[in-house]
Amino acid sequence: MIIALTGQRRVGKSYILQDMVRIIGEKYPESNIVYINKEKKLFSDIRNDADLSNYLSDKIIEGRQNYLLIDEVQDIAGFEDTLRSLNADEECQIIITGSNAKMLSSELSTYLGGRYIEIHVQSLSYIEFLKFHDLVDSQESLDKYLTFGGLPHLYRLGLENKDMVWEYLRNIYNTIVLKDVIEREGIRNVTLFENLLSFVSDNVGQLVSGTSISKYLKSGKIDITPLSVLNYLKSASNAYIINKVSRYDIHGKKLLESNDKYFFEDLGLRNTLAAINREKDIEKLIENMVYLHLKNIGYEVKVGTLPDGEIDFVAERNGKKIYVQAAYLIAEEKTMKREFGNLLKLNDNYPKYVVSMNPLSMQTDYLGIQHLSLRNFLLSTNL
Repeated sequence: MIIALTGQRRVGKSYILQDMVRIIGEKYPESNIVYINKEKKLFSDIRNDADLSNYLSDKIIEGRQNYLLIDEVQDIAGFEDTLRSLNADEECQIIITGSNAKMLSSELSTYLGGRYIEIHVQSLSYIEFLKFHDLVDSQESLDKYLTFGGLPHLYRLGLENKDMVWEYLRNIYNTIVLKDVIEREGIRNVTLFENLLSFVSDNVGQLVSGTSISKYLKSGKIDITPLSVLNYLKSASNAYIINKVSRYDIHGKKLLESNDKYFFEDLGLRNTLAAINREKDIEKLIENMVYLHLKNIGYEVKVGTLPDGEIDFVAERNGKKIYVQAAYLIAEEKTMKREFGNLLKLNDNYPKYVVSMNPLSMQTDYLGIQHLSLRNFLLSTNL
């Protein structure tokens, strides 16, 4: 089986791959390890599958335990042809990384259907963020996490060096947009694409459609069809900038095809696109972070719909289902009825949670629904 590590640029895939090289070398000292990093100039001549096959012609040794590790494999045109041949001959264990989902949705699935395992690498969880930056769990630490996100390299810069941090995040965003979207997807209108991402960053957690976004952009004298909007959003999703979360009819038990929500893969990158206004943004950041944590601990996540309401997240993992509502502060009876009320409409016994920024003294469970602080929720791995 080919192992494919996927995820946004700079989430740590390369370090995981280098760790694998070290571990394989220590565990199997007689093995033959071939490591290609397409981000290094040393391998710039490997542009396509023919170049790759030529490079490997004297590197794969018959009769040896061979390991082939390729970092950012999508930068090699037609790479799947060479990998398919190697995989068919069972000549070596292949481990690759990629920063574009299209690599798996088209190239690998077409040529290697059923013969690869995908492991998606996300940016740091809150627990990992605390460990990386040598922080203790506190409201201040949570605020830093919501502001700067979880890209691992930030620990080298130091969160106190805010100008350097924002410059780094802007550079990562520009690299992703240039290499994984504009070049790979062939997007010509870069300004329009960036305006679209800015719109998404300002509407995190809101139900949107190609038509609604098209109308909004046209009101600002930007002419784009609903189909083009969806294609651009797909391109951003392929580069793991954003994630599309579909709606799920809880009573009808089926996916709905229109009006989705979009969440960013990393809040630091989201915050480089939208001017941070805590009062305006906090609910969006909370909902995005709840989504990322559910995904981080292995849940498949959808937006739940009811005939007269919505459940922020319906999450399933290994046959287990939970329901989660995200809110800022629940201080009024009206807010409590809204956040807890929709969950009370569900006639099943699956666990139900409301996650908010309420202080501990205000977090009271309600009719069997558990009320968690965002910090406690992010520290929980076994929901």
